[in-house]
Amino acid sequence: MSTPPPIPPEPNSEQVPDPEPDPSYDLSRILAGWPYESGKLSARIVPGDDGEPRLQIRLDLGLLQMQLDGRPDGQRPRGFDSLLEYHEARLDEYTGRHGPIAPGEEPVDGFTLSADDCRELREEAVQYYQRYTGLLVMEDYDGVVRDTTRNLRLLDFCKRFAEAEPDRNALEQFRAYITMTRARALASQALKDDEPKAALHAVEEGLDALRQYFNENGQDGAFEQSGEVQMLSQMRDALIPKQPLSPRQDVKKRLADAVMKENYELAAILRDELKKMTE
Repeated sequence: MSTPPPIPPEPNSEQVPDPEPDPSYDLSRILAGWPYESGKLSARIVPGDDGEPRLQIRLDLGLLQMQLDGRPDGQRPRGFDSLLEYHEARLDEYTGRHGPIAPGEEPVDGFTLSADDCRELREEAVQYYQRYTGLLVMEDYDGVVRDTTRNLRLLDFCKRFAEAEPDRNALEQFRAYITMTRARALASQALKDDEPKAALHAVEEGLDALRQYFNENGQDGAFEQSGEVQMLSQMRDALIPKQPLSPRQDVKKRLADAVMKENYELAAILRDELKKMTE
């Protein structure tokens, strides 16, 4: 399975003036204290100057630093926690005037996402992608679930309300990966909480969502070949032995152990018990 590449930002011709020479702008000391390891995603959480924690990800030519809550870059576009929430508020205002929009219904009076709106939302989605990949390394599974759930919501929003067809489908290529990552994080958190049944349920739900995605897109054969499906299937197979045995399974296991140890008296008792359970 390959991790989807980040979406490159649009070119920006605005010229930023060079800062005044100052040794504090040089990151060499920081980077030297945290060497880059090829083929490995390295992440850490450090205290910020304001006392709030920051997530950092080491890259080959530097590092990324993000807020742990809210929008990763710490911005509040148009006074909202994110651009997605701004546009969702626009939709709420629209439906307050015109009533709910039924699934598949074309919105009237022009509630749509322009090409620029969609580009900005895609750029924002990359920030959340970068954060949840770092949080996955840090085993902050709740944070991964939060950010993947949010990006899936963004995909649904763009797919439904973008004006142009290319903008509706631009992020769909990442849906399977995001779905898999969310299921993986849910299962991993359940295992940390010693809840193997909940972990297996999360994996099964993820596989069901992937099956539905491929079926809806006319890619029935792609399900079995999907790297995301294979990842979750392997996780499911590893989880099945962790599930508690049913009373019948427990008796059958004890019977097999008794026969192996040639404890035929116990084996006879267990056979009778098994027979009664069957009846």
